[in-house]
Amino acid sequence: MKYIRNLHHIDDRVLSVSPQTGKDTRVFVGIVIVCGTHKYCIPLSSPKDKHKRMRNSMDFSKIEVDGKLLGVLNFNLMIPIEEAQLQPIDLIVRRRDRSEIIRYKELCQKELEWCHRHSEVICNKANVLYKAYISDDTFSARDRCLDFHKMEAECKKFNTKAPEEAIRKEYENGSLYPQ
Repeated sequence: MKYIRNLHHIDDRVLSVSPQTGKDTRVFVGIVIVCGTHKYCIPLSSPKDKHKRMRNSMDFSKIEVDGKLLGVLNFNLMIPIEEAQLQPIDLIVRRRDRSEIIRYKELCQKELEWCHRHSEVICNKANVLYKAYISDDTFSARDRCLDFHKMEAECKKFNTKAPEEAIRKEYENGSLYPQ
């Protein structure tokens, strides 16, 4: 998706979806919330060994169910989005799904259930972090955050620069699949 690539060029901590690196089939999955006047997508990430040792903080939350770490939310890496960038994910398990697809859908369902149960905390945490960053407050997580000002500027630029044309091109390139 061109929009994600544009954000990655601004800050390489935005997950790459570049065909040159073989990441063009990567799906950017996250939780959508509102911060200020913008919608943001908080990326869901797979757990790594380092996450087991980390504590929940201003910019990070573990998704744990029954003592098992399923994933993490990286609030510091949330990106601004518009409706044009959103695409629903089909989490319904179907008979024809391969076993790895079934496992992925079931994992996503568990993560989504956790996020629904903790939605108030997620929204509050995201807004506190966002407001602290936007107001230029000094806080420990600032250096770990994407530059929300630059990200929002790119979001506005991308979405006002003939959004229909951008969506048409992405569809033709196979980045958007009809539902």
